[in-house]
Amino acid sequence: MVPSGLKICESLNSLSYSLSVVGHIPFGLICHPDREHFVYPLGCTVIIQGLNNNTQAFLHGHTNNVSCIAVSRSGCYVASGQVTFMGFKADIILWDYKKRELLARLSLHKGKVEKLAFSPNELYLVSLGGQDDGSVVVWSIAKRDAICGSPASARSAGNATVLAFSNCRDEAFISAGNGTIRVWELDLPNRKIRPTECQTGSLKRVITSIMMAEDDSYFYVGTSSGDILKLNMKSKLMSDYGPVKEKFSLGVTALLLLKTGDLVVSTGGGIVALCKGSNYKPIKKIQVQGGVTSLTLRGQGHQFFVGTEESQIYRLNYNDFKEELITTCHNEAIHDIIFPSGTSDLFATCSKNDIRVWHTPENKELLRITIPNMTCHAIDFMRDGKSIISAWNDGKIRAFTPETGRLMYVIDHAHSMGVTAIAATSDCKRIISGGGEGQVRVWEIGQNTRKLEEVLKEHISAVSCIKIKKNNRECVTASIDGTCIIWDIVRFMRNQMILANTLFQCVCYHPEEYQIITSGTDRKIGYWEVFDGSAIRNLEGSLTGSINGMDITTDGTYFVTGGDDHLVKVWDYNEGEVTHVGMGHSGSITRLRICPGNKYIVSVSADGAILRWKYPHSS
Repeated sequence: MVPSGLKICESLNSLSYSLSVVGHIPFGLICHPDREHFVYPLGCTVIIQGLNNNTQAFLHGHTNNVSCIAVSRSGCYVASGQVTFMGFKADIILWDYKKRELLARLSLHKGKVEKLAFSPNELYLVSLGGQDDGSVVVWSIAKRDAICGSPASARSAGNATVLAFSNCRDEAFISAGNGTIRVWELDLPNRKIRPTECQTGSLKRVITSIMMAEDDSYFYVGTSSGDILKLNMKSKLMSDYGPVKEKFSLGVTALLLLKTGDLVVSTGGGIVALCKGSNYKPIKKIQVQGGVTSLTLRGQGHQFFVGTEESQIYRLNYNDFKEELITTCHNEAIHDIIFPSGTSDLFATCSKNDIRVWHTPENKELLRITIPNMTCHAIDFMRDGKSIISAWNDGKIRAFTPETGRLMYVIDHAHSMGVTAIAATSDCKRIISGGGEGQVRVWEIGQNTRKLEEVLKEHISAVSCIKIKKNNRECVTASIDGTCIIWDIVRFMRNQMILANTLFQCVCYHPEEYQIITSGTDRKIGYWEVFDGSAIRNLEGSLTGSINGMDITTDGTYFVTGGDDHLVKVWDYNEGEVTHVGMGHSGSITRLRICPGNKYIVSVSADGAILRWKYPHSS
């Protein structure tokens, strides 16, 4: 689908890698039965990632964020549900795992699909609607059609939020949630599902997870109160619960039942504990970073994986019960991305609390620099590769070593309302910074000294982007006050001012440096003469929302843009036409870069995603 108003162009569907991982979606990380792949949602996409070789396949088809995911017992099918706008139908998509293609689109629920589960012999798929829907529906996988449905919980109870199918029978499943645990029986000849309420006596609990025994004789449920209830499948009565005294902090978020009869319990406080099924007391436990949202077994339980809300995936072995961090990403909006000069093998990103350096060939995090409770707005590599300079919301400029992340120096009180943009000259002798108050400051950087050379006061609002000319004698600054200013940074004077009815978000010099291109909230891409600031051309850059990032190739033939419409667009500079469009992000794109050598484009977004695209034009 190409946005109207743009020339028909190729899809930039060669999304080669996503560095983002599952975060906030409950039970969103699943180890596939082939034991070689993970399946997890990212925005509107379902990702199939190799465990050992880091390959990725992308399943595109959802129109909004994926809210839940399920994999059938044999692994032949993957099902995913999405959220949508109130009153609209929320689709479930049934995927063929081997062929990586869409088999069927199932639409009955409104607003949100809360949870999905496959029957043991893959005859049926059961789905649970969200808060505004409140229904449970059984689907025939063979016919790709709904068999029957019912309200998920009694009127006196709260919402049902979790599902689990029987391990032995295709006609029985369990739903649970706020004050409700129901065992359902499917009556296929009459096309009905009949619920039986489970009795928990005087205990009133909000159920967060369900784990069935292998022989279906009983099942466990985890609660938001931090205890575990054990219920008999036949009598529908609670047989015991625990721990009675030391409950799990911040609630039980997921359960695994091992062949040994032991339970693995995860909590909202980031604890993963191995418990004996009889007394629920932890025998072993570990602490991971962020509340746990997913637990998934690999094979028979010798190994399992933990997904957390801080976008980390850990591997645990049953025997030693030690965690190993295998995948990680930002879990907050990413504000900037930068490549070092002349290499595409490394890049750095910045977000709330941290700067991270990534190794592109292996798609691995190499370094994390953390400044707690601070937000990094912009970063740049010094041309000599000896430091990463960064702009922070506490008004400081910080420089770190790229190898170890050691703090080299801090420029205190660099800007009174936070540092919002930063750039370094190619001779590594000066830093240009922009602040929230609109000032542009030039800093002289010596071996052991940092000296303020000049303050340029023309902008009246935050500076959003700074680019420096190759000869280090001129720079251009874009601001959300609707001006772009071209500065002489030898005489410290304004050369030209460009005015537009927009909040400028990004600016780029054409490599020959006689023109600049700008964009911002008016969705227009402007071409301007550097010599006199005159407008050359205006392009319609987007149909919806601001354009927040742009970058241009070293030869100036093509440039890329990204913004609030979630699309990465590749443009022909001279023709002013889109050649390729990439759909993959589910959040607003904040920045994007073409790597040195034009091998690929890396885009980052407000939902913490880092996506790498193959550059579509041969260099």
